[in-house]
Amino acid sequence: MKHTVEQIKLSNGAEGLFIHVPRARVMSYEFNFRAGEYLVERDKWEVPHLMEHVILGANKRYRDARGFQAELQKNGAYTNAYTSYYSVSYVGEVADVEWDRVIRLQLLALAQPLFLLKEFKAEWGNIRDELTAYCNNHFRHLGGELGKTFGFTNPTDAERIKLMKSAVRKDLVEHWKRTHLAANMRFVIAGNLRGRRDKLKQIIENCGLPAGTARFALPAETAKKPEKPVYIHNETVPNMYLYIDSYASDIITQEEDDALSLARIMLTETLHSRIFGQAREKGLVYSVNSNHYYASAYSEWWLSAQVIAANAPALCDIILKEIKNVQDGKIDAADLKAAKQYALGSFQRSMQTVGSVANAYGRYFFDEHIEDIDGIPNRIKSIKKEHMAAAMQHLFSENIGNIGVLGTAGDRLVNSLNRQLASLWE
Repeated sequence: MKHTVEQIKLSNGAEGLFIHVPRARVMSYEFNFRAGEYLVERDKWEVPHLMEHVILGANKRYRDARGFQAELQKNGAYTNAYTSYYSVSYVGEVADVEWDRVIRLQLLALAQPLFLLKEFKAEWGNIRDELTAYCNNHFRHLGGELGKTFGFTNPTDAERIKLMKSAVRKDLVEHWKRTHLAANMRFVIAGNLRGRRDKLKQIIENCGLPAGTARFALPAETAKKPEKPVYIHNETVPNMYLYIDSYASDIITQEEDDALSLARIMLTETLHSRIFGQAREKGLVYSVNSNHYYASAYSEWWLSAQVIAANAPALCDIILKEIKNVQDGKIDAADLKAAKQYALGSFQRSMQTVGSVANAYGRYFFDEHIEDIDGIPNRIKSIKKEHMAAAMQHLFSENIGNIGVLGTAGDRLVNSLNRQLASLWE
């Protein structure tokens, strides 16, 4: 989808991107604040999440959450919010004819919330239900416990439910006052902006948020080498959940990011991929997933699968062999070409809506980098097997890795799989 991008710096300290999509019939927006869990003490972990829920309730113009939401969404507008370790974000997609009405209401909620006690109590119950539902997600549970072995303090969902008891209404108000400042806000707004830029600037500059002085800095966290694999025994799980995780103590480059994305396609993305495709062909596993991630001071690569215990050693043989092949640059030219074709087609499919265009610039919230969307096809075409090999070597080079298993496999099998995969980090 054709579009142009303009970086905006406003007089109140807010900054963001205006993405003009000619003839668009909807407008997509996201207002992002550095306000995540990293800014609170561990016993107050749920405060940002609770704040995100309650802030979209009553405000100085609308005296209850249902009345405000009814007005916000009366013409079919989609609005939502999410909390992460780094951020709290408020998102929406609205019909082009009411873009200014909805954005004004959204900013009203952020600048003038009432934090009613009754709505705090209601959302406290709703979040407890949300987290309880997450407890049924075994990969989330396993990933949380695995993260602890690397030295990260993020609590599991079950632990978060217990920590909720220490969060009170006053905490939400204080966290909002501390974080919801114009200088701490970044935004991405996409749609037909012809003749609307000045009005948009005026709406955001006059939204009523205190100016503040600067955007909060991100924490400098690193991973440490775990002492032993993770095994969570769960009698209700007849198979096993397998997780493989590896870290590097720096942030990958753009070239490495591109190369790792292509490696993911080659290894696990398709039914003809090197790991997933082979495992399916042999009847070992229904699905395998992998991906990479970078944070403020580290990078991560992971792979996950559900597998019957009897099939796990054979699956791990394939995983070990194919990752080593990529690390050693043993990549068939036909496989490389196929992965690039898939990547190019996936990129083209991913850019068909205003919302997908806006999401493509999501990295801006992390480090204010503005993605060169037009350059992505050439970046994909320029990836060589040497780039993929170096990137995969990088993510395993510091011997900061571990495996985790949830189910009924038993310690003996888990330790055996750990020994089997240990050479990934050699």
